[in-house]
Amino acid sequence: MKLNNQNPDVDAYLSAKGHPMNAEIQRVREIILATDPRITEDIKWSAPTFIYKGNMASYFMNAKKHVSLMFHKGALIQDDHGLLEGDGKEGRNAKFQSLEDIERKKTALEQVVRAWIKLQDE
Repeated sequence: MKLNNQNPDVDAYLSAKGHPMNAEIQRVREIILATDPRITEDIKWSAPTFIYKGNMASYFMNAKKHVSLMFHKGALIQDDHGLLEGDGKEGRNAKFQSLEDIERKKTALEQVVRAWIKLQDE
């Protein structure tokens, strides 16, 4: 599924990277970008990064057995589903093991993304 807010630079990066979980990375990307058309993406810190009024989340590309998405200010995000892991001062991680796991967590991921947008709009 090609979305209007997809950045061709991210397409090229992911294609060149050849990550073993590329299908899963692409599915998480589709869910996030489809949640709100105002979300953009770029390559920052050598990783695809989602942006809405600030850096929302970046992939941790060194993870090879799961998709790891770090929400930079995840500690501030209302997470009613328990998707975000960690107890750092600011960051929180979301991990996805497979396409099936992503679909199970889709509603939680959309809720976290909407919570970030709400936080940034306040």
